[in-house]
Amino acid sequence: MSHENTFAVSRFLNRNGVISWRVAGWLHGVRIRKNFKTKEDAAAEKATLELKVMQATSGLRSATTFLADDELREAEAAFRRLAGKPRPLSFYLDFALANYREPVNQKLLTEAVAVYVAMKEHEREQDMLSEPYLVRMKRDLNRLQKHFPGVTVAELTGARLIGYFEARRAALKTYNNRRGIVSTFLKFALQRDWLTDNPLAKIPPRRIRRRRGGAATLTAAQAKEMMAFVEEHHASAVPFFALCLFAGIRPCLRTGEILRLRPEHIDLEAGVIRVDSEVSKVREPRNITIQPNLAAWLRACPLKEFPIIPANLQHVREKAVEKFSLTHDVMRHSYISMFVAKFRSIGEAALQAGNSEGIIRKHYLDLKSPAEAEQFFGILPQGGTSAVAFPIAV
Repeated sequence: MSHENTFAVSRFLNRNGVISWRVAGWLHGVRIRKNFKTKEDAAAEKATLELKVMQATSGLRSATTFLADDELREAEAAFRRLAGKPRPLSFYLDFALANYREPVNQKLLTEAVAVYVAMKEHEREQDMLSEPYLVRMKRDLNRLQKHFPGVTVAELTGARLIGYFEARRAALKTYNNRRGIVSTFLKFALQRDWLTDNPLAKIPPRRIRRRRGGAATLTAAQAKEMMAFVEEHHASAVPFFALCLFAGIRPCLRTGEILRLRPEHIDLEAGVIRVDSEVSKVREPRNITIQPNLAAWLRACPLKEFPIIPANLQHVREKAVEKFSLTHDVMRHSYISMFVAKFRSIGEAALQAGNSEGIIRKHYLDLKSPAEAEQFFGILPQGGTSAVAFPIAV
């Protein structure tokens, strides 16, 4: 506070002999002199004048209002947030009143996810969902809860969810996968009145440009080298690698079909692998014709002695990944592309692989030549077990 804006209270003797208390000073160049009967009144006036000085220097001013202190502070905060905006506060308030509806029940995200997962587990018990989908869904929803700790479902706005979908520079497919899981969960929340609307309704999946023939595969020479390596150094894992490579069984060691495949599903005499709905990833049964070389591998390492999933499989697979750059599903991709090249039947390949014809045409057509496919299906165990052909419809 500058010297010219200071005030003092002093005792003053009037001409009539009455003693008063005078407040004197300067306020922005204007001289102030006021007399009061009591010293207390003078002190109160001095405090009022000093407050005016403080308000003037800090941009504050006094005003009469019906608002309580906390309401006044909230109003001031709202105006500060609107600084630079093209519309007044009343416009945004009218918009919120017209469009926002309070959820009937406020539900913490953690509690909502627990209820949703319990429902999905019940559906799995009723054979309405596959185990791989349930595992993937739980994993994604756990990630969602970690990304938004302590929030309610109603706080999951579209803008916040887009940030979650794009986290860690997610690829387009990853973005769409996350969005799909969350969208289904939010539809469930909407039914339970934990939301007033689905924030993803106006946020479509990302468009992905698909290229035909994009599946990663092994060459016939690479497949032969890999099977020779497994046979020589890790014979216990031969059935696993042979079934994934020469029958296209989904090989994932967390949720793959190979984990649920049993010896009784494999009929060497009839030349058929029966993948029932409990084994199939898509919950649709299918029959796979056992190719002659696969029969030879399974006879060389019979399932009565060699389990499909041996105890050391993870270790063996890590060795194969390191030695042959074995990526996810590359053995299955190799089987499908070789099958299409040998038999020239997209429909039959779709039936045996458990895919749609559209997927086969888009990703596996013309990847391999008939000559390379003959080499692939001619890979036999080095032990010399003969191959027995089984008929296949084409």
